[in-house]
This record gives sequence, C-alpha cells and structure tokens, in this order.
Amino acid sequence: MLETEKCTKIFLSFSLNSRRIIMNLSLTQDPQKAKEFFEKKMAFTTGPVEVSGMLKKNAKIQVVDVRAAEDYKKGHVPGAINLPSNEWEKAAEKLDKEKTNIIYCYSQVCHLAAKAAVKFAEQGFPVMEMEGGFKTWTEHKLETEK
Repeated sequence: MLETEKCTKIFLSFSLNSRRIIMNLSLTQDPQKAKEFFEKKMAFTTGPVEVSGMLKKNAKIQVVDVRAAEDYKKGHVPGAINLPSNEWEKAAEKLDKEKTNIIYCYSQVCHLAAKAAVKFAEQGFPVMEMEGGFKTWTEHKLETEK
C-alpha cells in the first residue's frame, strides 16, 4: 500500500469519526430529545442492586445471562438461565412471556445484552437490560452461583 493510500484511509476514518462526534454533540443540544431518550432508557434498563432486590422479593422476572456458556459456568446471577448468542434462535424454548426477562452480559461496554433484548423483543418477550453486566454485579459483591 502506498503511503498516500494510508494517509487517505486515516483521514477518511478521522473524518467519519469527527462527523459522528459532531452529530452526537448536536443531539445533546436538544433537551426534548434528551428527555425522551432518558425516559425510554429508564423504562427498559435496571441495575444489579435493583435486580437483586427483585429476586429477593420473588418478582415476576427471569434473569437471562447471554455470555458464553463457559463464563456462565464460572459464575452467574442466582437463578439466571444461560442463552448465549448461538442459541438466540431457541429463545422461545427458554424465555417466559409472562415474566420480564432481564438480560445481562459481561460489562458496561459489552452490547450483547442490548442486541439480545432487541432480538427477544422482536419475538414478543418482555425485556429489560441490566446495565453494567456481570462485572458490575460482582463489583457490588452480590451473591453469585455456579
């Protein structure tokens, strides 16, 4: 690859990223859009401490771990079922339409739970995402099981 081609690719990448940043910043200037976003976010997300409380109260929830089976076996939220991405097509066999399915993955930067939530909601399952994933669950020193 020629040096000019490398520079062009770097510049294009920088330009695209800069454009995204500018677009995102322009959205933050709209308080109404921010209000709508955060109202929707709060309706469909929860945190580890809240989930722990729901489990203790026997709330109508089902906790769904979408991490790899090997990681699930090392430790997971008590009572969670494992539904890794290669099994999402079998969701109907494992998820419950009568309960809110609270989905989590590895951490705050993992988007598997959000992707799973979209997929499962498309199939008619009530869903929420547990923000922070299993990492935040363990950081709060909440109970785990193997």
